[in-house]
Amino acid sequence: MRPTIPINNGIAGLAVQTNARLVPRCDPGRVATYLNLLEPESLVRQFVAHPPQAFEAFVSPEGAPAFTTRFDLLTTMDDRVRLRIAALPFYRHWCGLLRPRTCFVGTTVSEYAVFPRDSAPALLVPALKSRYADEYPFLIIKDVPQDSPLLDAASNAHAHELAEACKAAGFVLLQGQALAYVPIDFNSVDDYISRLSSGRRKDIRRKLRVRADLAIEAVPCGSARFRNAAVLDEYYALYLNVFHQSTVHFDLLSAAFFRDLLQDASSGGVVFAYHHDGHLIGYNLCFVNGGMLIDKYVGFRYPEARALNIYFVSWFHNLAYALERGLTHYVAGWTDPEIKAYLGARFTFTRHAVHIRNGLLRAILRRLTASFERDRAWHETHPDDSSGRS
Repeated sequence: MRPTIPINNGIAGLAVQTNARLVPRCDPGRVATYLNLLEPESLVRQFVAHPPQAFEAFVSPEGAPAFTTRFDLLTTMDDRVRLRIAALPFYRHWCGLLRPRTCFVGTTVSEYAVFPRDSAPALLVPALKSRYADEYPFLIIKDVPQDSPLLDAASNAHAHELAEACKAAGFVLLQGQALAYVPIDFNSVDDYISRLSSGRRKDIRRKLRVRADLAIEAVPCGSARFRNAAVLDEYYALYLNVFHQSTVHFDLLSAAFFRDLLQDASSGGVVFAYHHDGHLIGYNLCFVNGGMLIDKYVGFRYPEARALNIYFVSWFHNLAYALERGLTHYVAGWTDPEIKAYLGARFTFTRHAVHIRNGLLRAILRRLTASFERDRAWHETHPDDSSGRS
């Protein structure tokens, strides 16, 4: 059990009352410089202050951001296996067993799980296991980097030691998602497009013709515009449009999270807003941090955003923005690796360290590991997709 901590007011408080349980909260002073963090630290603070729907977020006594929720174990499973499980007798009566209370070490707003720079994996992993493995059927250290080209040597060394410590502590290691990124090693967007195959060059240039019909503006986070309640409502509604059309529903971010994020002038955030005929039809919220452009959230108005190829336009607009500012990388996020590969992205993978309290389930998971590694399986069968060369 976690120790109870006296309740304080606001984000600076150490705990809040949630479902009659005390959940440690983030003191801004505790969010120190983390290993593995690509984003500004303010995102971690906002995540803990305003966790996604049905999440309880906290900072562990070891200093690692974490959260708890009921987790659908089939979320990342191979589609064929998931459908076979759903077809089993009386599935609707026992499917709730596949949504156990789960403790995740990490966040859903950072590309990687983050840890204090002074943490020693050989001590950290046993401490986390001792604190949470008995309380939760599943304990998952999510998004542990694997030799990431986006991180410093200290972060990669720590991640390797942490994975080894997890194996020694009985965790099962699963391949995680494919994080897309583009090195800014080209002289112009035309130079970048020229590296793609002739078929892709033709298709992309056709899609980009709509650029002339769009008005694009860069609005910094903290702008007075984001003090307007109607503007905030519109931006959140466009985010919800994208969330609800997704095939995977895990972390539904709150309106309060977006409000505080958009109003934070210190974060390095910039919103690329796409207008057509005077109407906002899409936006892309990015952060400039550590010499990289980190692409975090989008909002679209359908069907206009699809008709005007806003996804494609925004990809190349972001590349141009990163190039103009002398940045080293454009980090495009986890989802939709197929289309990102089509657009020329490269990929780096993570691992999830999973501890299952039930020994039988733990043995079953070891046998079904490959069924949960969809991005890895895709990448192995499409190794050349990200090059796109002729």
